Amino acid sequence: MRKTLKWGTRIIGLFLLLSACLLWLAYCSPRPSNMTDPAVLAGDGSKVDYCALPKLDGSGLMAADIPKGNTPGCAYEHFPMPILANCTEPLVDGAQDIRGLWKAVSGKAGHIERVEQCGARTVITTAGIIHDLGPNSTGGETSNDTEGSVNFIAGGKEYCMRTSAGAAWRNDKLEFNAFGFGPVVVRRYKDGDDMIWEYIDGSITRMERICTLPSDHKTPKPRGKRRVLF
Repeated sequence: MRKTLKWGTRIIGLFLLLSACLLWLAYCSPRPSNMTDPAVLAGDGSKVDYCALPKLDGSGLMAADIPKGNTPGCAYEHFPMPILANCTEPLVDGAQDIRGLWKAVSGKAGHIERVEQCGARTVITTAGIIHDLGPNSTGGETSNDTEGSVNFIAGGKEYCMRTSAGAAWRNDKLEFNAFGFGPVVVRRYKDGDDMIWEYIDGSITRMERICTLPSDHKTPKPRGKRRVLF
């Protein structure tokens, strides 16, 4: 009986330690320096025509020439300019062209996101976040960002859930792996003229292409409640 209690206590202690480590990693681990071009964050991406896509003919910059994009703080304050606007590197073999501005018409209806691509690089901008994955001139190939909302404030400092993922094209689908090596958490791919977004929770969202950002999406909508602890 004592041996069972002893092992039970050890397992509970190990579980609590692991939980504490995950919470520290999710909320308190050091953020990378923001390497996003200041002009990208200062500009107004809501004025861009996203049906006028650049030609990927190799005549301009390559993906590895452009600084990595990072979510500023817990979320951007207004829809930023495209990060890969001057990149013309042709897409890698096996990649579908899913560039543009997309609006969900089923599943997570109303969700809007911008997808940028060139070479092996993909940038997703939506709901306050910038997820930049692939070769760049300043950082690693996995994203290192947030979920786009402030979860709590302590000591005057904002804390938000961290995320990290890598992306690769497999069987005509862009798959996002947690931390770059973990399980597949998201898939995006074309279905006719639409884009399909599959999420780890089992939801499937169909998205249609739009050309301009709706006025009610110029500023990010918080995903969670803000709690002030002290």
